[in-house]
Amino acid sequence: MINTQEFARRLSTLGGHAFTSDDVVDLATAADVRISADLEIDATLAQRLLDQISPKVPVTGAQIAASQWPPPQSSRPAAPSVSFSSPGAVDGPGDQPGRPRSSGPARGGRRHGPGKARRSN
Repeated sequence: MINTQEFARRLSTLGGHAFTSDDVVDLATAADVRISADLEIDATLAQRLLDQISPKVPVTGAQIAASQWPPPQSSRPAAPSVSFSSPGAVDGPGDQPGRPRSSGPARGGRRHGPGKARRSN
């Protein structure tokens, strides 16, 4: 949780507009929230305040109220969004490339080579 001054400071780091504690109070008034300078702002309240800002800011209430600021940036690029227009068939094991299978008889057991068959007397 953060106070209104820290909330205003963090908002100011996000873009071209510098926010003050008075601006945060104005956001709270627009969101029908009673706020004072010593009130702690949690993630839920922060999100309600962020929802009053236009254009939208690139963080969530949880990120701006978190103890770590600025929010950590992933070193990996974001994965592109994927959409499926219609369900499709899934390749079965027979459709996948692999070793060719022999069509001969199954191998099993021990093979006896040509020679004399054993007889018991």
